[in-house]
Amino acid sequence: MVDFIADYLTNIRTRRVFPSVKPGYMRPLIPDEAPQQPQPFQDIFDDFQNVVLPGITHWQSPHMHAYFPALNSYPSLLGDMLADAVNCLGFTWASSPACTELETIVMDWLGKMIGLPATFLHANKDSPGGGVIQTTASEATFVALMAGRTEAFRRCKASHPSLTQPQINAKLVAYCSDQAHSSVEKAGLIGLVQMHYLESNPTDLSIDGTTLAEALQRDKDSGLIPFWVCATLGTTGACAFDNLLELGLVCSQENIWLHVDSAYAGSAFICPEFRHWLNGIEYVNSIAFNPSKWLMVHFDCTAMWVQDAGALHRTFNVDPLYLQHENSGMAIDYMHWQIALSKRFRSLKLWFVLRSYGVTGLQEHIRKGVRLAARFEALVLADQRFEVPFKRTLGMVVFRLRGENELTERLLKRLNSTGKIHCVPASLKGRYVIRFTVTSAQTTVEDICNDWSIIRETTTIILEEEEGKEIAPLIPARKVPLGETKKRNSNFGTSLLLANTPMSPKIVNGSFAAIFDSNELFNEFTRKIQLREVDESSPGRKC
Repeated sequence: MVDFIADYLTNIRTRRVFPSVKPGYMRPLIPDEAPQQPQPFQDIFDDFQNVVLPGITHWQSPHMHAYFPALNSYPSLLGDMLADAVNCLGFTWASSPACTELETIVMDWLGKMIGLPATFLHANKDSPGGGVIQTTASEATFVALMAGRTEAFRRCKASHPSLTQPQINAKLVAYCSDQAHSSVEKAGLIGLVQMHYLESNPTDLSIDGTTLAEALQRDKDSGLIPFWVCATLGTTGACAFDNLLELGLVCSQENIWLHVDSAYAGSAFICPEFRHWLNGIEYVNSIAFNPSKWLMVHFDCTAMWVQDAGALHRTFNVDPLYLQHENSGMAIDYMHWQIALSKRFRSLKLWFVLRSYGVTGLQEHIRKGVRLAARFEALVLADQRFEVPFKRTLGMVVFRLRGENELTERLLKRLNSTGKIHCVPASLKGRYVIRFTVTSAQTTVEDICNDWSIIRETTTIILEEEEGKEIAPLIPARKVPLGETKKRNSNFGTSLLLANTPMSPKIVNGSFAAIFDSNELFNEFTRKIQLREVDESSPGRKC
């Protein structure tokens, strides 16, 4: 199986990046019940290749440009193999001392690599701060929100002892940009606090201190209690950067928890030339990014730092007798830093990667991705049919066809239906754009040029089809309620585009949106999948 993994990653370029299957394809291929008797491992592995692999989207492919990177590497995979073999559960120091201690060390390493102040590091004995590996950036955001809420409870109770926590919670309000990731919205929903979305600048999609200060004053005048702000460094839609220094100054003056979500862009801060976006980090209470995106560490691995771990302890502290040990209070027990009790030995794969590549090797990897994105941007700008509506930063370019949104949408659907490249859309200030991210460590200039050729050729076809259409009278659009839509089509799903304020309608067909156009969708999905048969056009077959 190790040989298969090595061959798979070596030859990933030859596979169709997006699978040609439809929802439910797997059920006819697998029995309804688990086997009563043990089965030969070869049979199991054969089914992986014949049943599972045809439905895989190949995230390591150099032709995968959707979402953000989700990289892996041999040091990361091997480190996790060892961690899985040991299979320790690091909820307290005593449950596995090495698990806890290696995590504190590599989090200090990583914090120094991105230029964090010493107050975020475990090694600084004068600060209660430190780092922890969470599962995802979404979880880190929720942990930060809960910690900020705990601190708000303490402040309000100190000044108004008669208020109960439910009474305080009803008035709490948090803030983020309208370009923030949907996980920020979800954190507010789970935490039962109001989330106010600040309108981003139409030019660079950022929010600044003035916008925040005005929103705080309005809400305070209404009797609300501002308590938490999420700044995004590298938004999902366009990799935009909020003005951290200005937001930090406002939050410091108002005694508001400031969390930084830099899930993708945070990896780039290991390069000094990209660290200017961290100006103002000294005002931040917590920051998180995903080494599992761009730093050659496979999912899951989210690095989170806080300046005061005491806020996490006050939020998540549980201390039953069976979890206590003789070093309680003298050593870090990470169960007090997170939602879950147990944690995997994630620091081992991160340690393997940092040592195998070194800081300079990882810096070159980041810079290569940025150079390739700049190359793609230049190709787009050289074609007058396209525009780049928002400035490229780091390894992602957003582009669109000039004209109506429908043209760009049709182009994206047609591109994805080929399976040769894969991208996803975003809605940015009413404009439908295609997000093109350099996601693979194997991507070359030749790959970028080949993918651009596919985009150009497909564009020519789309525009020729558009010219051949008869001009039909415009029919005023009618807003169709979700209930009526689902009544018309029971298979209609729901999904959010990559922004908190996407174009109307916000509800799109979650199953096939921006993946297939209608004609190719019909042809592709009318194929019948027979039991134990693999379609000849499946991604399991090499091109």
